[in-house]
Amino acid sequence: MPELVRLYLRNILIGFLLALVFTGLLIGLDVANLRHLTLETRGGWLGIVMLVIFNTIVFAGVQFAIAVMRMAEPGDGPRRGSHAPLTGRAPGGAGVPVAVPARSRRG
Repeated sequence: MPELVRLYLRNILIGFLLALVFTGLLIGLDVANLRHLTLETRGGWLGIVMLVIFNTIVFAGVQFAIAVMRMAEPGDGPRRGSHAPLTGRAPGGAGVPVAVPARSRRG
């Protein structure tokens, strides 16, 4: 199996586990009366399943994005941004004219 697919599946699993914990905390702490809504009504289990699925999508996406961003090589560029001064000039050193329409203050 390609390394990128394994990385993606691993992050989906981590996202699923985080979603289970998050949904469990939401129901356990009775946030917005979710415990009563999901456990005391018909079809409340569907709400729990939807919470887990949609939170899995969110958490897995965040996990995968973090993993991909951490794959950068240490010498790929400046770590803290460019230290070049902001001069407002083009790379050649000449100023760039900008046309700005003017409005009159009268009606």
